[in-house]
Amino acid sequence: MKLLDRNHPFYAPLWRRVAIVAVTLGWALIEFLAASPLWGTVFLVLGAYCVYEFFIAFGNGGDDEESPPE
Repeated sequence: MKLLDRNHPFYAPLWRRVAIVAVTLGWALIEFLAASPLWGTVFLVLGAYCVYEFFIAFGNGGDDEESPPE
């Protein structure tokens, strides 16, 4: 199961992907500054996942899911 469908047309514009990553990592910073390390870590991991999905794995075209056995 995937959290994000990176092939959805909503994520096609670069500015939307950058904004989502900036908001999640920015919120992690706010949580760390507010002395809330649990929520800071949650948003940091979520931001890292978004970086992976939107910038590293985004150009694959298809899903990375395993194909069903034949």
